[in-house]
Amino acid sequence: MCGILGGINIEKSKLYEVLPSLYHRGPDEHGIFSYDNIHLLHARLKIQDLETGQQPFVLRDLVLVLNGEIYNHQELRRKYNLECKTRSDTETFALLYEKYGIDILNEIDGMFAFAFFNMKERKLVIGRDRAGKKPLYYFCRGRKFAFSSELNTLKLIETFGINHRNISQYLRYAFTGSSTPYQDINELEAGTCLSIKADDLNLTYNRWWSILEQYKKPSICNLQDALLSLEDHLDKSVSLRLQSSDLEVGVFLSGGIDSGLVTAFASKYAHDLKTFTVAFNGLYDESHLAKLVSEKFNTRHHLIKISFENLAAEIENILPKYGEPFGDSSAIPSFFVSREAKKYLTVILNGDGGDEIFGGYRRYVPFRQHDFLAAKRPTRNLYKFLSGIMPFPVDKQNWYNYLYRLIDFAGKPPLEGYLSSTVDTFEGYEDVFIPNEILFEELNKFIDKVNLSGLSGLQKIMCIDFQYLLPNDLLVKMDIATMANSLEGRCPFLGKSILEFAPSLSDNLKINGITTKFILRKLAGKYLPDEITKQPKRGFEVPLKTWIENDLHELVSDYLTGNTFCSEFVKKSFIRDLLDNRAHVPAEKRAKMLWYMMALEIWHRKCYLNR
Repeated sequence: MCGILGGINIEKSKLYEVLPSLYHRGPDEHGIFSYDNIHLLHARLKIQDLETGQQPFVLRDLVLVLNGEIYNHQELRRKYNLECKTRSDTETFALLYEKYGIDILNEIDGMFAFAFFNMKERKLVIGRDRAGKKPLYYFCRGRKFAFSSELNTLKLIETFGINHRNISQYLRYAFTGSSTPYQDINELEAGTCLSIKADDLNLTYNRWWSILEQYKKPSICNLQDALLSLEDHLDKSVSLRLQSSDLEVGVFLSGGIDSGLVTAFASKYAHDLKTFTVAFNGLYDESHLAKLVSEKFNTRHHLIKISFENLAAEIENILPKYGEPFGDSSAIPSFFVSREAKKYLTVILNGDGGDEIFGGYRRYVPFRQHDFLAAKRPTRNLYKFLSGIMPFPVDKQNWYNYLYRLIDFAGKPPLEGYLSSTVDTFEGYEDVFIPNEILFEELNKFIDKVNLSGLSGLQKIMCIDFQYLLPNDLLVKMDIATMANSLEGRCPFLGKSILEFAPSLSDNLKINGITTKFILRKLAGKYLPDEITKQPKRGFEVPLKTWIENDLHELVSDYLTGNTFCSEFVKKSFIRDLLDNRAHVPAEKRAKMLWYMMALEIWHRKCYLNR
């Protein structure tokens, strides 16, 4: 895995000057290729074909920089009878692209962000993998175009204004779409390519893969047939991700089903498998469950106990690495466990993606029975009236809150309903925002498209989560947490065959009654202890309320007191009341609100203002 960077009509010296900002992604080798007004740069983390495999890679008229891995490249070499000079997946990709263009992406099983420059056609093509595992940002302004693996690198090339609409979206819902907090800088969407003519910077977008199209396939309903297929797909996916490395590969092992299954299959191929589990005081500690899996498969287990010493300083160090405001507090322990794992190895497997494609979230359960996202619902006004007269729930963990949420969903239009079901931190406090407006036009258009597809309510919310929530929260969280520590993370559940198989499973194989991730639990019953297969889904939670009230009290006050950037979006009086604990907000919500706002201020001060 690596970091890539390139530009058209940008000084070579400027690009070379900012390349070190990607060295954590690729500390082992660095290269640059220049042709007239085009420059491609690469920072390499050696994992495959250690002695060769240097980049940028030149093949006749083609030049390639690649971030990521092509796991099935040996299989593709055999299929297409390729004559290769190295063992590198980079060479395989270049040879295939030279002959088949972007159509070859449909056959690739991998995680990748790439840039191909065709010297003869004077055309640059950049692209991303199906799920958006590897990031890619770009800007096109005037006569200049540039791309990079990280936002923090691009913003060093030019001066950019603030995208206030993006900031509003972040504060309301803790994640955004393909926009960024910088004007003119965008993230290339997962499963897309962008072609750029070097002479006139004419841009052409192409979506080469769509999760929505996978959901339109005929349903698989037979449990036994589906189980056999799932077992085969997961086994192959794990095997490929172990074989595609000349270095040792470990596993992040939580107490959950997904990472447990990854460990089970990995132990078949890696007989001295290292596993890593994080434990800390607070709500989240599944180390006892992870230990059961480790003992069953005889792994070399490492329990990483996090005390969060110097927490304030650590947070000020970690959050700016995201290059944008990042509201998921589990980024902190994710960084800690990645830093510790790097002491032992360079490649790690995890269970990311299993919830989004097999129905692992509890909020999916009501969507199995009712399509809350349908554009036309005759009873919507009735439910809207009922939620308007019902008292707002104070305690999140009770039956009344669940009932209120269901009625509230049913009374909302599709966009508001989806956002409410996803992140409800500021639910009921919309009037504190300046301005108070509905955002996410891009997401709204996608929901409209999904509503025309004939999918069920469950398929709709899972499809939207995969398209927006997965790449903009979970995947970017782990990409930065791992790559900031020069550690490569691999996700077997996001393998090509699984992404083509899972959407076609019938709803009852995902949510059965109130049982989430039904088919995975069935498969896990064959491999994992009952204590794991029968437990409910738990998030990777940190003791945020305790942090805000104790360890981070001074830091939060420092960032949110006075004339803050945040007060351009949230009323000052509300921020003061939150800080003084005078706002009528439940304690857990208060902690999340303050965290979101503090993360924004850290980005503004450390990244935008460079203080």
